[in-house]
Amino acid sequence: MKPIVAIIAQGSMGSGVGRRLAEHGIEVRTSLAGRSESSASRARAAGMKPAGDDEIAACDFLLSIVPPSDALSLAQRFAESLTRARRKPVYVDCNAVNPETVGAIASVVAGTGCPFVDASIIGGPPKPREHGPRFYASGPDAGRFEALIPYGVEVRVVSAEVGDASALKMSYAGITKGLSALGAAMFLASTRAGVADPLRRELAESQPGLHAWFGRTLPGMFGKAYRWVGEMEEIAAFVSEDEAAEQIFRGAAGLYKRMAADGETTGAETGPLKSFLAQWTPSKS
Repeated sequence: MKPIVAIIAQGSMGSGVGRRLAEHGIEVRTSLAGRSESSASRARAAGMKPAGDDEIAACDFLLSIVPPSDALSLAQRFAESLTRARRKPVYVDCNAVNPETVGAIASVVAGTGCPFVDASIIGGPPKPREHGPRFYASGPDAGRFEALIPYGVEVRVVSAEVGDASALKMSYAGITKGLSALGAAMFLASTRAGVADPLRRELAESQPGLHAWFGRTLPGMFGKAYRWVGEMEEIAAFVSEDEAAEQIFRGAAGLYKRMAADGETTGAETGPLKSFLAQWTPSKS
């Protein structure tokens, strides 16, 4: 018998995972309480069925895929319904939070009697005819998440320790999204200094790998910057034993917050950065 899966919420990743499961014949439920019409539209397009909290709690799996700042409050919101549920779903927290935060979420879920899986997602939303993203999982019940592998979800168990999957995500995202922040800051600085063109050329000639990576990843940053603020703050907490590292990611959070606000107002920084990227050319081999 195929499992029933609930996914909260219906952002690009949540709806993408929902569509992947629905295409494999899985019933996917979601909550539209307080959500926008665009969220409802994404859910419908993905084949996700609106459901009440108790119907969500009656599923076999509940996947939490929300902004980092909402991860703990989502577990708290469903705690009552999960406690009442006679057949407990596996609660899988898939959010970009640090091990301390995921520990707090696990504590809330433990009080409901539900199995808990610490998970992290590496890669973009699922695309047709492509593998991924990868879900790394940890905790005593991590192996139960593997039940979704036959339905298009790529799961890799890291360990039996809650927090390890989140630590992996913090480490990986700190490199990739931290590098995006560094690139954006220096591309803006080069534009202000009037050396944008020679910088582009030099990167293409001497750092073709970096040049290609920035050209591929930075244009997609603008629409995601608001979501990356919380992630950078979680990473800052993750590395807080190293004061210099913490400052780096606090700064990255500030940069993404500024980018998100600027993109919705004057475009004083996002405009020049988009122009800089618009003139990107293929790297030399």
